[in-house]
Amino acid sequence: MKTISVKEARFLHDYVLLITFTNGVVRNVDFSNFLHAPSTPSYLKAYSDEANFKNFKVENGNVVWGRDWDLIFPIPELYSGKICIPSK
Repeated sequence: MKTISVKEARFLHDYVLLITFTNGVVRNVDFSNFLHAPSTPSYLKAYSDEANFKNFKVENGNVVWGRDWDLIFPIPELYSGKICIPSK
Protein backbone atom coordinates (compact mmCIF):
# COMPACT_ATOMS: atom_id res chain seq x y z
CA MET A 1 0.00 0.00 0.00
CA LYS A 2 1.27 3.45 -0.90
CA THR A 3 2.00 5.87 1.94
CA ILE A 4 -0.16 8.98 1.99
CA SER A 5 1.54 12.32 2.53
CA VAL A 6 0.80 15.99 2.05
CA LYS A 7 1.12 17.18 -1.52
CA GLU A 8 0.05 20.80 -1.02
CA ALA A 9 -1.30 23.12 1.68
CA ARG A 10 -2.90 26.51 1.35
CA PHE A 11 -3.99 29.02 3.98
CA LEU A 12 -7.75 29.64 3.83
CA HIS A 13 -8.64 31.83 6.82
CA ASP A 14 -8.09 32.11 10.57
CA TYR A 15 -6.29 28.85 11.47
CA VAL A 16 -7.66 26.72 8.64
CA LEU A 17 -5.52 25.15 5.93
CA LEU A 18 -6.74 23.45 2.78
CA ILE A 19 -4.58 20.34 2.55
CA THR A 20 -4.28 18.13 -0.53
CA PHE A 21 -2.90 14.64 -0.03
CA THR A 22 -0.98 12.52 -2.50
CA ASN A 23 -4.02 10.26 -3.02
CA GLY A 24 -6.12 13.25 -4.16
CA VAL A 25 -8.14 13.69 -0.96
CA VAL A 26 -8.60 17.35 0.05
CA ARG A 27 -9.43 18.44 3.61
CA ASN A 28 -10.03 21.71 5.43
CA VAL A 29 -8.09 21.36 8.67
CA ASP A 30 -8.74 23.76 11.54
CA PHE A 31 -5.82 24.13 13.96
CA SER A 32 -7.49 26.73 16.23
CA ASN A 33 -8.49 24.35 19.04
CA PHE A 34 -4.94 23.04 19.27
CA LEU A 35 -3.31 26.48 19.19
CA HIS A 36 -5.63 27.98 21.79
CA ALA A 37 -5.82 25.02 24.17
CA PRO A 38 -4.45 25.72 27.66
CA SER A 39 -2.45 22.48 27.43
CA THR A 40 -0.57 23.52 24.27
CA PRO A 41 3.12 23.99 25.18
CA SER A 42 4.03 27.65 25.61
CA TYR A 43 6.76 27.56 22.95
CA LEU A 44 4.08 26.68 20.36
CA LYS A 45 1.79 29.56 21.36
CA ALA A 46 3.78 31.79 18.97
CA TYR A 47 1.89 30.07 16.14
CA SER A 48 -1.43 31.33 17.51
CA ASP A 49 -0.36 34.65 16.00
CA GLU A 50 -1.87 34.48 12.50
CA ALA A 51 1.25 35.88 10.83
CA ASN A 52 3.35 33.08 12.34
CA PHE A 53 0.68 30.48 11.57
CA LYS A 54 0.66 31.50 7.91
CA ASN A 55 4.40 30.91 7.71
CA PHE A 56 4.18 27.14 7.14
CA LYS A 57 5.67 25.01 4.40
CA VAL A 58 5.29 21.52 2.99
CA GLU A 59 8.50 19.52 3.38
CA ASN A 60 8.98 15.79 2.91
CA GLY A 61 5.22 15.26 2.72
CA ASN A 62 4.46 17.11 5.97
CA VAL A 63 3.07 20.52 6.89
CA VAL A 64 5.68 22.13 9.13
CA TRP A 65 6.29 25.39 10.93
CA GLY A 66 9.62 26.79 12.05
CA ARG A 67 13.13 26.35 10.75
CA ASP A 68 13.61 23.11 12.69
CA TRP A 69 10.05 21.82 12.31
CA ASP A 70 8.96 23.30 15.66
CA LEU A 71 5.38 22.34 14.88
CA ILE A 72 4.36 19.26 12.89
CA PHE A 73 1.30 17.03 13.05
CA PRO A 74 0.88 13.31 12.33
CA ILE A 75 -0.44 12.64 8.82
CA PRO A 76 -3.40 10.57 10.17
CA GLU A 77 -4.59 13.61 12.18
CA LEU A 78 -4.31 15.89 9.17
CA TYR A 79 -6.03 13.31 6.97
CA SER A 80 -8.91 12.94 9.44
CA GLY A 81 -9.28 16.73 9.54
CA LYS A 82 -9.24 16.65 13.35
CA ILE A 83 -6.21 17.92 15.24
CA CYS A 84 -5.86 16.43 18.71
CA ILE A 85 -5.58 18.79 21.65
CA PRO A 86 -2.51 17.98 23.76
CA SER A 87 -3.07 16.57 27.23
CA LYS A 88 -1.17 17.84 30.22
